[in-house]
Amino acid sequence: LHIDFNPELFLMLFIPPLLFADGWKTPAQEFIHYGREILCLALVLVIITVVGVGYLIHFLLPSIPLAAAFALAAVLSPTDAVALSGIVGKGRMPKPVMRVIEGEALMNDASGLVSLNFSIAVALGAMAFTLESAFLTFLQVSIGGVLCGIIIVFLYNQMVKFIHKWMYNDSATQIIFSLLLPFSCYLIAERIGVSGILAAVSAGMMIGQSKVNRSMPLVRLRTNNIWEMLEFVFNGMVFILLGLQLPGILNFTVAQTGIDHSISLETLLAYVVIIYFSLIAVRLIWLWLMKVGSATLMRKDPLLFS
Repeated sequence: LHIDFNPELFLMLFIPPLLFADGWKTPAQEFIHYGREILCLALVLVIITVVGVGYLIHFLLPSIPLAAAFALAAVLSPTDAVALSGIVGKGRMPKPVMRVIEGEALMNDASGLVSLNFSIAVALGAMAFTLESAFLTFLQVSIGGVLCGIIIVFLYNQMVKFIHKWMYNDSATQIIFSLLLPFSCYLIAERIGVSGILAAVSAGMMIGQSKVNRSMPLVRLRTNNIWEMLEFVFNGMVFILLGLQLPGILNFTVAQTGIDHSISLETLLAYVVIIYFSLIAVRLIWLWLMKVGSATLMRKDPLLFS
């Protein structure tokens, strides 16, 4: 069974609501409390991984331009918030560590996206890479996405108050608007050139802290139940659809190695294993450096590790 789908359509349909739901469940106070750990993992580690693994890919396969190797590393560097909750599950890790990992997974999309966009632009010759332009673009994409989500949620809350005033517990209308909220945040943010992913995340976190739904217990309970069901269904559909693509990718790879005899299938598999373990090694080394630096420079308030 093979299902063809547009990657952009897939991204728009599944990722915004899932990240919105994850942001909704993330307590803002704990997110701020573990902000240093999240920043070190979501920003610095992604950049280090893009550079380090990008050079490794270019070294293993010199035919791949360095900019294209950076683009591939940018795709591999961020952790996946959707897969995290499905693989790890609840209650299997200490709560503080889980909060840090979830926060990292939510926030590192901005740095990975900026790295990917710059790498593709440089590979296509559309622009010359400079640190200044990369830094400014990162600020624009990340801060703009967060602000976009906050503004849209503010307008959404005013609309919900108006609906509640005239219709009281009309849960159907309010639930429909809550389901449309992450898609609105994503599409509007992408339209104005900022991170739609961060807009959906910040919108979810703002909704989680909003006092509007707390004054409507019936609507809140029904909305929470529907979102839990949709999150479960969407998570399953994501893994199923992505898994269905794997046989086609493997068949294409085997066919290409049969045409191009300059590289064997065994060599490609070995490269995949090397790149995979290099991703783990970079993460472990950076965590060790964070731990050493934390113990040396932050003795009174060290970073969280497990």
